[in-house]
Amino acid sequence: MPGGTYYRNYGEPLADGGAQNVFAPDGGPTDEADPATVSEFRMDKYLVTVGRFRQFVTAWNNGYYPANASGLHAHLNGGLGLAVAPNVEAGQTYEQGWDAADWNNVADIDPTTENLTLVCSPTHATWTSTPGSQETLPINCVDWYEAYAFCIWDGGFLPSEAEWEYVAAGGSLQLEYPWGSTDPGTANQYAIYDFNYTANPTDIAPVGTATLGAGYWGQLDMGGEVWEWNLDWYAPTYVDPCTNCAYLTTASYRVIRGGYFGDAAGDLMPLPGSRYDDGPTAHSRLIGFRCARTPS
Repeated sequence: MPGGTYYRNYGEPLADGGAQNVFAPDGGPTDEADPATVSEFRMDKYLVTVGRFRQFVTAWNNGYYPANASGLHAHLNGGLGLAVAPNVEAGQTYEQGWDAADWNNVADIDPTTENLTLVCSPTHATWTSTPGSQETLPINCVDWYEAYAFCIWDGGFLPSEAEWEYVAAGGSLQLEYPWGSTDPGTANQYAIYDFNYTANPTDIAPVGTATLGAGYWGQLDMGGEVWEWNLDWYAPTYVDPCTNCAYLTTASYRVIRGGYFGDAAGDLMPLPGSRYDDGPTAHSRLIGFRCARTPS
C-alpha cells in the first residue's frame, strides 16, 4: 500500500465520542476530523488460517521464541519503528517491540496442541488437533500475544490501528465498506456476517470466500469473518496528531477491528466504524488476525 493521509472520523459527533457517516450531496464525507498519516507498507491479503498457524505451533513446540524487541516497524524512523501517540508512559518515544523477558512464557503465550485455549468454543473454534477440513478457515481463539508472536515468526508485525483502518477504508477514499458502498446483502459475496454463512457448522467460511468484498488494494475479509487484533492498546477516542503512530500507553484492552461472522452490517464499516477491544490474554471465538510487513 502506498502511504497517505486519511480522516478517521467524519460526520456529526455522537454522544460516545465517535461519529456517524454523513455525506455531502456529491457523495463525499463531511466534517472530517482526526487525520492520520501512514507510510508505505504491506498488508497480508488473507487472514491467518488454521493451516498457517499450525506451522507456527510446530515451531513453538520445537523451541521457537520471538527475540527481544522484534516485531518493530523497522522501516520507520531509522529502524526505531512507530512513534508512540501522546500521553505515553515516561520515556517511551517509539514502539518497544516484543518483550522477551515478560512474554516468552506460558502465562502469555502457549500455542500448543495441548493448550485447550485454542479450542475456546465447543461450536465455533476453528483449530483442530490434527489437520482436517478446517485448515483454510481463519484461526480464532488466539490471544494478542500469540498473534503478535506469529507475525514476528512469519517475518512481519501486527498492524497499528491506523494502518488497519487505512487499508480497510481504501486510504483517502474513506470507503463506506472495505469494498465500497454496496450493501453486503445475505449471499456471502461481500462479507461473512450476521450468521449468513451456514455451509460450515462454525458459521465461519474459508478465507477469501467473499470475493466481492476485496478492498481497494485487494485484501479480503476486512469486514466480517473474525475481528482482527491490532497492535494498539485501546483508547476511547483517537489520539491526535498521528503520523506513523500507535497508542501504546498500557491500558486494559487491545484494539480489535473489522467485525465478526455474527455482527450486523454496521460493524463492518471501517470509518468512523466500530472500534472494539478485548483483553490481550482473551481467547475468543470472535477474534483472529492478519499480519503487516515492511514495504519490501
